[in-house]
Amino acid sequence: MTDTPQILLAHHLKALKLPTFLREYDKLARLCAAEGVDHSRYLMRLAEMEMIDRERRMVERRIKAARFPTVKSLDSFDFLALPSLNKMLVLELARSDYVERRENIIAVGNSGTGKSHIALGLGLAACQKGLSVGFITASALVHELIEARDEKRLLRLQRQLAGYKLLIIDELGYVPLSATGAELLFEVFSQRYERGSTLVTSNLPFDEWTSVFGSERLTGALLDRLTHHVHILEMNGDSFRLAQSKRRSRRARLDPPSDEAPQE
Repeated sequence: MTDTPQILLAHHLKALKLPTFLREYDKLARLCAAEGVDHSRYLMRLAEMEMIDRERRMVERRIKAARFPTVKSLDSFDFLALPSLNKMLVLELARSDYVERRENIIAVGNSGTGKSHIALGLGLAACQKGLSVGFITASALVHELIEARDEKRLLRLQRQLAGYKLLIIDELGYVPLSATGAELLFEVFSQRYERGSTLVTSNLPFDEWTSVFGSERLTGALLDRLTHHVHILEMNGDSFRLAQSKRRSRRARLDPPSDEAPQE
């Protein structure tokens, strides 16, 4: 009989979806009793622990739902290596207020300058602010759109894409699009116009986007929508990947492999 209250309490906490309460209430009660903490402060501590843990789980779910290829924060980005990038603007954007205002971001620059890293960092920041985020490359998105059209589920996919508070489309311009692919991608941008924020990274300046979409009319209409409320990040500079490769080659020349057998 003495175990009945604990059994019922565990049942109720599970039903109320309070896993941190269930895990911590007994241990925290002993600690608060030893410290002479009253019941109100005990409950406040327990509630704070539940809130913190719940927010952590929600952020983890949003990050998983975003389908980031890897999780990167802005803290690990080397701003000093890219003087052309406006660091203050990036840090301001990390507050994610632009998402609430339904504004867009375009990161433009040559390959290897960290555009995807910045996009991932801003996407992570948005997840941490409680916003729904989707991440996909332009070529993968077009492939999914064409596949969905062929399988008669295009409308469902379009609704999903329109529902994200922030949609990140990476690597626009690396692969030319077919006429069908260009039109389907244009529809995504059009449906999100002034309804949600879109972040695009591209290795091409705007005057070369026609080579991707294959139509001046379509490109003009796209840029008109995308740049209406936009923050542009200029990211031209030396390639980080090329610089890292050169450093590795330099170290290899300075430290040639030894012919001696390794010591046991």
